Amino acid sequence: MGYLNGEKVLPRALLASIQEYVDGGYVYIPRRADSRRQWGESTQSRRRTAERNNEIRRRYLAGTPVEELAQDYFLSPKRIYSVLSAAKK
Repeated sequence: MGYLNGEKVLPRALLASIQEYVDGGYVYIPRRADSRRQWGESTQSRRRTAERNNEIRRRYLAGTPVEELAQDYFLSPKRIYSVLSAAKK
């Protein structure tokens, strides 16, 4: 998500109306419902995270301790346990 300059993308009348409510502040304008995307859809983050979690599970089942997994993946032990418990569901 990037910031856009309202003066460059909004009609003057609309900008003036918005300034009555938020003068110089930041406003988040959500996407329309018909153009929303799921998390990671455009960046493949979801796929990479799933691959990482599968590797964590595989290594844990092979005997790697949780503390070592946490250190190797730069995650907290609590997060490692969460990844492992999600596999059981």
